[in-house]
Amino acid sequence: MENLKHILYDYLLTLGVNEIIAEYLNMLGLLIVLLILITIIDYVLRKIIINSFNVIALKSKTRFDNILVHNKAPRNIAHIFPLYLAIKAIPIIFKDFPDFGLIIKTGLQVFGVILSLWIARSVLHSLKDYLKTIPRFKDKPIDSYIQVFMIFAWVIGIFMIFAIVSGISFWEFITTIGAGSAIIILVFRDSILGFVASIQVTVNDMVRIGDWITFEKYGADGDVTEINLSTVKVQNFDKTTTTIPTYALISDSFKNWRGMSDSGGRRIKRSIIIKASSVHYLTDDDVENLKKIQLISDYLTDRKNDIDKYNHQNEIDKSVLINGRNLTNLGVFRKYIQSYIENHSAINKDMTIMTRQLAPTSQGLPLEIYAFSSDKRWVNYEYIISDIFDHSLAAVPYFDLELFELPTEITNKAK
Repeated sequence: MENLKHILYDYLLTLGVNEIIAEYLNMLGLLIVLLILITIIDYVLRKIIINSFNVIALKSKTRFDNILVHNKAPRNIAHIFPLYLAIKAIPIIFKDFPDFGLIIKTGLQVFGVILSLWIARSVLHSLKDYLKTIPRFKDKPIDSYIQVFMIFAWVIGIFMIFAIVSGISFWEFITTIGAGSAIIILVFRDSILGFVASIQVTVNDMVRIGDWITFEKYGADGDVTEINLSTVKVQNFDKTTTTIPTYALISDSFKNWRGMSDSGGRRIKRSIIIKASSVHYLTDDDVENLKKIQLISDYLTDRKNDIDKYNHQNEIDKSVLINGRNLTNLGVFRKYIQSYIENHSAINKDMTIMTRQLAPTSQGLPLEIYAFSSDKRWVNYEYIISDIFDHSLAAVPYFDLELFELPTEITNKAK
């Protein structure tokens, strides 16, 4: 490069170019030559390294080399030699213009730090993807380990960049930062916590603008409208605005309803409380009367035949109703509600539909309806719930059941 510089300079002088202009033209020409040379070397090396990795990947039994190629590790590694060549050539090209040379060399060194971080990230992501293909590592929090390592790597990288730009040694810069760290942490505590939290929130995709979140500690229940370094703004459904510290998203527990919004339905989970004393076995006459209800007519016919067949084969004494197998009014009512929900036009049939009896309480027997409405909009969702429970509550007396209510005298005493 040094010889080429002298040859080009002497040639410009023979053309009658002014010495100062010749120096500038010489510098510009060498810079163009360097850029062309680096581009060619970078392209050739990238092709060689990537093709070599592809050949190795085809012959190798492990998938790690395939994953390295997928995460662009060979492509990033190919940039090292052209960058090293550029750093060595810049002082020669800008020998007569040291200030310009220093600026460009500093920029290349900063890019070298960033390139090192890219390579580290590619290798670590490849390692993460590879370990996830191994059964014994599938349930391990590999993502967390990679994130922690990359945070430290970026912090060190940022320190190195500051040291390069400021012109002092890395260890001297670290020592200076360490001495002032207590004051920095004290003054910028919230900003530092918010910065770390914002990285975690972004990397883990915990919250996005537009998500509906519920954060009971801060009284927030609404849509996220803004996420910045220090705060997250939530517009509640009553149109008030709640401001939450960004670091609270990783230090406290909150509920994000995005999963519900992205799914095929919104969950309905509510109970009807049945008075326990109203539950009883059904007689044949009771069963015949209930067969008039179309949704369970076929069910009752089939179940009655199965029960009668079982009791007959086992010579059950049915003079006492408790003997053998029997239908109960609560069981038939539960089947009716299940059939009603399964036939409801607003319920998502591809998601869980269940009517179940919960453990008895001092207030009675909870009969829970568990399903998902197809319409997730709040107003429509509430209408669907009301429609289902209006019908269910009105159906209770048809099965000779009673809803639990506190006695009037107890209610009056409470008042």
